Parts: sequence; structure tokens; C-alpha cells
Amino acid sequence: MALTTRRRALTTLGAALAGAAALPAARAQAGEHPHHPRPLWRAHAHNDYEHPRPLLDALDHRFGSVEADVHLVDGRLLVAHDPEDLDPARTLEALYLDPLAARVRAHHGRVYAGARRSFQLLIDLKTEGSSTYLALDRLLARHRHLFTTYAHGRVHPGPVTAVISGDRAARPPMEAQTFRRAFYDGRLSDLGTAAPASLIPLISDNWTLNFTWLGSGPFPDAERRKLHALTGAAHSRGQRVRFWATPDTPGPAREALWTELLAAGVDHLNTDDLAGLEAFLDSHRRI
Repeated sequence: MALTTRRRALTTLGAALAGAAALPAARAQAGEHPHHPRPLWRAHAHNDYEHPRPLLDALDHRFGSVEADVHLVDGRLLVAHDPEDLDPARTLEALYLDPLAARVRAHHGRVYAGARRSFQLLIDLKTEGSSTYLALDRLLARHRHLFTTYAHGRVHPGPVTAVISGDRAARPPMEAQTFRRAFYDGRLSDLGTAAPASLIPLISDNWTLNFTWLGSGPFPDAERRKLHALTGAAHSRGQRVRFWATPDTPGPAREALWTELLAAGVDHLNTDDLAGLEAFLDSHRRI
């Protein structure tokens, strides 16, 4: 190795070690237990499986919610966005359920040690919803102590809450169950309907189909009022709110939009940029 290259490598290593050493001190200064970093419950890892270490990268960045797209192929649930990316080794169980179960065992019944709230696993069904959900239901039953359950009208919190999104045909078989280990991801059209939070705890929708503002310039007053009204209506029914298709390119526009989402009480902020959202939420703890 050339001397210049060796010096550059040592400098990079030194900076990394310094950053790692400073992190516990920074978190302690923010009031966190040194061995129990504060989870970022509002952080949602969109298409989480596309990161180098699915689930684990999001957990390292303290995210409270991750999203996995699944396809039912020959009775197995494979994780990928598109069919051409399917890999028999990348199953929902291998990438998410088994690691979550191991972590919960290690942390005495929680995904994050010392935290009472449930971690959200959003499962987006990419194949026909009814058959895919029924296969998923059988799979979740193999991890019976891991998940929040619904039983005869009551919700029993668990370390992980599975929420089913994607193909809408999953809803009828879910509604027919008196016992289930998963919940349904509603849309804004579900607000104000008879569907309770025990079925639909989460309301998700496409930001660009409901708002014109993308973070540049002032937020129109009418759109701000609309956003606050929507989150208020959901929260009054015990439901959480998430928008997808929000700007995710680092810069002032994304930060402005995220700031408005926090101020309105939106419960989950979507991103592919784990470090970026972690830093933003750490800097906006009082909102």
C-alpha cells in the first residue's frame, strides 16, 4: 500500500472510530439510556428490503417501522418489489420474522430493550391479496408469541404489529376472522367509516394524490388545514397516519415537508434514507 493511500485509510478509520465513540455520549446528552437507544417510532423504512442488511440497518438507525413487499410463489412468501427480483433465499421469514423473533428473545420480549411500544412490520402484498394473506396468516402462526393479536373484539399488544397493505383483496378474509395476528392498512377513504381501529389501525395514502405542495415555497393554508383535519380525524378514532410518495431527495424541500408532517401529527414518515431521517428526527425531538 502506498504511503498516501495508507494515510488516507488511517484517517478514514480514525474518523469512523471517533464518530462511533461520540455517538453514545451524544445519545446520553439527549437523555437516552446508554444501552437503550431511544427508538424513532415515527421513522418508517420504505422498501426496507432494498438496503444492504434488510431490517438490521433500520434497527441500527432505531426505526420503529419497516416495510416488506411479498409475493406468494409456490406456497412461499418471497420478498422483492418486482417479480424479476425474486430470490428463493429471500423469504419473509428469513429476512424479517426469524431476526425479529431472535431480537425479541434477546431483549426480554421487546424489539427495543426497555421500550414498551410495538414495532410495526408493514407487509405489502404484491400478489393476489386473499390467497397471499391466507398463506401469510399460516406463517405468522409459527411465530405466535411475536405478534399483536386481535381476539374476539379485543387487541392484545405484542412485540411486533403486522399491518397488511398492498392488494385490497386481503381485507375480506381478515374481516371474517375472529382471531388474527395482523391488521389492515386503510386509505383516507376509510376515515369516518364503520371500520374500527381494531381492524384498521393505520391509514396510509399517496401524498401527491391529496396535496400539491412538495416542500418548495410556502405550504398553502388550505392544504395545511386539510392535513391537520385528516390526522385529527384519524387520531380521534385511534388510528395512525402515513403518507407515501413524499419527496425523499435530501434538501430543504424534504426537510420543510417533513417538518409540516411532524407538526400535523403524522405518525410515520416514509424514507429510503435511513440516516437522513434519523438525523432529522433527532434534531426535531420537541415537535
